[in-house]
Amino acid sequence: MNLLKALATVSGMTLLSRILGFVRDFVIARTFGAGVFTDAFFVAFRLPNLLRRLFAEGAFSQAFVPLLGEYRNRRSPEETKQLVDRTATMLSLIVLLVSVLGMVAAPLLIYATAPGFSADADKFALTVELTRITFPYILFMSLVAFSAGILNTWSRFTLPAFTPVMLNVAMIAGALLAAPWFAQPVEALAWSVFVGGLLQLAIQWPALKGIGMMPRFDFAPRDESVRRILKLMAPAVIGVSVSQISLLINTIFASFLATGSVSWLYYADRLMEFPAGLLGAALGTILLPSLSNTHASDKPEEFSALLDWGLRLTLMLTLPAALALAILGVPLLSTLFLHGAFTVSDVLQTRQALLAYSIGLTGLILVKILAPGFYARQDIRTPVKIALLTLTLTQLMNLAFIGWLKHAGLALATGLAACINAGLLYRGLRQREVYLPQAGWAGFGLRLAIALAALAATLWFGMGSEKSWLAMPIAERLLTLSALVGGGIATYFGTLWLLGFRPSDFAKRGA
Repeated sequence: MNLLKALATVSGMTLLSRILGFVRDFVIARTFGAGVFTDAFFVAFRLPNLLRRLFAEGAFSQAFVPLLGEYRNRRSPEETKQLVDRTATMLSLIVLLVSVLGMVAAPLLIYATAPGFSADADKFALTVELTRITFPYILFMSLVAFSAGILNTWSRFTLPAFTPVMLNVAMIAGALLAAPWFAQPVEALAWSVFVGGLLQLAIQWPALKGIGMMPRFDFAPRDESVRRILKLMAPAVIGVSVSQISLLINTIFASFLATGSVSWLYYADRLMEFPAGLLGAALGTILLPSLSNTHASDKPEEFSALLDWGLRLTLMLTLPAALALAILGVPLLSTLFLHGAFTVSDVLQTRQALLAYSIGLTGLILVKILAPGFYARQDIRTPVKIALLTLTLTQLMNLAFIGWLKHAGLALATGLAACINAGLLYRGLRQREVYLPQAGWAGFGLRLAIALAALAATLWFGMGSEKSWLAMPIAERLLTLSALVGGGIATYFGTLWLLGFRPSDFAKRGA
């Protein structure tokens, strides 16, 4: 399997999903703005979305995929199918229970995750109602993540990467078409989340049938492999999801700040998630099965080489993205969101959070590359220790920054914590000699620095006055931003080309 080709495929599907995600956010911002209704929806959606990342895409995938790779390499097809059946059954029952409990306990959950909302009875009641509608999303998405783990292990990357498109389509349709039919229009967004989760699950069933891995009910709670997955999942919930826990705690802090703070953080996070998903999630998706298979085949040199490839590619693609987000905050936000109910003030407040987030973007994506280096080897303890330390430092920084930086301080704490997390994970891999850097890093870093300097100059001088972007017509913003981004891409990769970088340098085959 050509990993660079697989990365291009996954990133291409992720790009489509992210573009539709921006269309979705544009529609939401234009229809609802940034205020009481969006604050209520984003809090309601964030909780099941957080649990989805914690249990489904995060901890479950890190525990299940390495074991599935081990079974596929060392066990019979019948034993592998039995693992899939028993794991699917146990996962479904556990997450169904969590979903029901979440719907029943919605008021308590909102008190815990957005206590500031309790001062406004109407806002609190609306958030509870929206939470109950969206909570089954965790059930659908847990099964989607389970299916994706199987398909990725069989090197079927395209469909799992395309799946998130269905949620964006459902939410766009809900905001544009369904909202007028509801007494409280924002309820259409909550029901769109429910429908989108169901659609994502449905489109993966034919692919599972095609590889003979469509799960059947097989309740075996005492099965050794199922218990092993559950044992690995428990600490992995913290180990792979520190950034998501930090976002949830940020919501608690932000609920006490000015109205709109939750929404400003959300829109900034959405822009940051674009490169994080396009690069970090895509690289993590293709690396974990290959690392797991390489470890199962007892090839430590190839394991280290895969990590080295992932780190170089991450730095080459992530650093320019972080730089662009820091410089082009106002052009990006004004072009995407300065319409309808979304005001100039919202743009400027969101820009502050985006600038803070951009500082930690590279760290956030590196975590997605480095953590699989531990989980592929079924080493849970080390990432958990690092995650707990990082989470503690995040809250100390929240307290230090929130007084004078407000919502931007929360974003800065999250970004700095991601860098600390990545640094400690890297140190752990090096100490265990699991990862040994290959030759050429000094020259690689120097050429990267030159290309980044050229990119910064192009964007800074090409952008002009931020004030002018706030007054431009939308068509002019779109054309100017497109030219600016295109020029930045040409400058960066053109400089790398002149310095000797070639796509073939990053060709890599996975296990």
